[in-house]
Amino acid sequence: MVFNTYNMPSNFGTPSRRKREKGINLDGTTTPLAVDRRKSKVWNYYTKLGDAYVECNVCKKQLSFHNSTTTMREHLVRKHSIRDTLLSQLKEEQASEPEEILSKRSRQDSPENHLCPLASCSEPRTDMITDLVLEMIFRDLHPLSVVEDKGFGLLIGYLEPNFSLPSPAQLSSMLWHKYYVVKQHLEQYLHTAESIVLSVDFWVNLPNQPYLTITANFIDSNWSFARCIMETQQVHENERKDSLADKLSSVLVEFGSTVKSVFCVMHDCLSDMLAISEQLLKLHSWTSICCAGHMLHHCIQAGLKVEQVQEALSAARHIVSFFQQDVKASCSLYSKLEAMNKIKLKLVMDVPSRWLTTIEMCESLLDLKWAIMSVLEEQSKHASAVQNLADHQWKLLQDLVPIMRTVKIATSFLREEQNMSTSSLMPCVHGIVTTIGQQSEDSTGTIKTVVNNIKSEIQKMWNLLDDQKLLENPAVLASFLDPRFKEVRFLNPSTRGELHSKVKKLLSEVCSSPEQSTPLLWGHAECKMELSDAGGHFPYNKERGTGVKSQSIYDLLLGKDPTESMPEIHQQLENYIVEPLCKRSASPLDWWRSNEHRFPVVAKLARQYLAIPATAVLPQRVFSTTESPLEHRRAVLSPEHLDQILFLHQNVDFLESMKNYMNT
Repeated sequence: MVFNTYNMPSNFGTPSRRKREKGINLDGTTTPLAVDRRKSKVWNYYTKLGDAYVECNVCKKQLSFHNSTTTMREHLVRKHSIRDTLLSQLKEEQASEPEEILSKRSRQDSPENHLCPLASCSEPRTDMITDLVLEMIFRDLHPLSVVEDKGFGLLIGYLEPNFSLPSPAQLSSMLWHKYYVVKQHLEQYLHTAESIVLSVDFWVNLPNQPYLTITANFIDSNWSFARCIMETQQVHENERKDSLADKLSSVLVEFGSTVKSVFCVMHDCLSDMLAISEQLLKLHSWTSICCAGHMLHHCIQAGLKVEQVQEALSAARHIVSFFQQDVKASCSLYSKLEAMNKIKLKLVMDVPSRWLTTIEMCESLLDLKWAIMSVLEEQSKHASAVQNLADHQWKLLQDLVPIMRTVKIATSFLREEQNMSTSSLMPCVHGIVTTIGQQSEDSTGTIKTVVNNIKSEIQKMWNLLDDQKLLENPAVLASFLDPRFKEVRFLNPSTRGELHSKVKKLLSEVCSSPEQSTPLLWGHAECKMELSDAGGHFPYNKERGTGVKSQSIYDLLLGKDPTESMPEIHQQLENYIVEPLCKRSASPLDWWRSNEHRFPVVAKLARQYLAIPATAVLPQRVFSTTESPLEHRRAVLSPEHLDQILFLHQNVDFLESMKNYMNT
């Protein structure tokens, strides 16, 4: 796969250099250029892309071009060790260079410049530094105005005294060029996907302006999971849910994809879940799924809303706040921890919007319980002293932590790379319900109420008590198509049988689809379509002159062979079901990469369902106790460049790795 590009004006040099490039002397007269650069032998290794860029034919890397092949020669020597050609070519080009350029080079090679390496900044070095400044901006999510910051200017001035930083306007042009090149690459990559899962992330920047980030998720032909940002755009509050379907379809058109290429949509709008689901289903027949992180947060909050728990957590927050603000109490606590050899332990204040921080706060209080009680007892006579937790509140926190820790373990499981698909979700949810129910059997009434609230909300969110609705959840089928969880132990035997029947029906529809007139997967034979229930029927055989296989003499004794009357796609399914389970630590995509040829039709379904992520954004962000650098830095980016910077930040490395893989 090769990067395509757009023409880009070369306007980043000094005025005198631009005049020389056009054949204009400094005195205003015009002189034809003395040499045709395209005759240089260096061009045997490069392809020109517009007026300002060239592409190396060896490694496909793009370089800036300013009417000089110096950078191109250095790249061949440094990256590809093409030295002999360049040495001879160097002499030829020096002999053919205009007098003005030769005099300039002689001045650069003078003894004075050799005494001070930083006395001048060569053109290749200037281009490299400029490109790195742009790369720093989109990799670290800086605004373009960073080049105008005094500290940054002082740093560059010290490292490269004669280098002139590009202006924000120049960087903007370079950013757009880079964006369009990578966007073309992503568009080509998306066309290789059999189906796409769109994920939608609503977020707010510092001026409280809502934004919408649309991401494409799919599994490519090599069974690699791809997660690429397509677009980030501003959203008005009144069109948050009403025009979501139109926004998604317009983005698809921009990338040359169709509505039919979308398998389902993952969103994080828990409050508008029903309205969004109806809209997407009505307009485009898309199935919509809510982010598991937001649903799990809602369930935990339902448990923590119990009055006694709220009172205990409120008292706990007062204690943590007291030690964070009172210097004398903090010093006293530190001295006691030093005596107990526990100085590494720290009190943690929770953030109500992140329930994982509530666990950390409770754990830190319980770890420092005796030191805290001792200090509070000493400080009890002071007016600013805070009241200690009552004994039953300490006990409540102690019983609450194991329950919350179970859910925390589930989030850690979902954060692992091989578990980011929704196929890992249902076993995890079922495990939460079962485990916290067992933990609360001998607990107090308050803890039982907390657990019952959490279980009730989980069962409601995922329809665990309604077998028919449960089977409609794509996460259930995804679990079946995951070789680690294909036994779907969270279903009862009768529901499991219904799931198998549903999969058989889906496989039949896949094979009978009009689009499947060509092989289902690359290199695989066409799927046979003997779906008749008559049994034993085969395609017409010219040699036998019949379409029915002759009966075996052993059929009289043993009965008909069930596999002979079974359609091939159903036989693939049965073989997949009896296949041994994978280790839980294994990657399901690695397994399918190795076994796709054995179950080609089942693999087609697996490629669709395993591409559904469990969360709308990366689980590392959803289940984080702090705000990620991405969330912090994107909030201060200017609206005019936010889309391009986030796009490059997310996609450059991944698409480059995919391009290198496909070129090998």
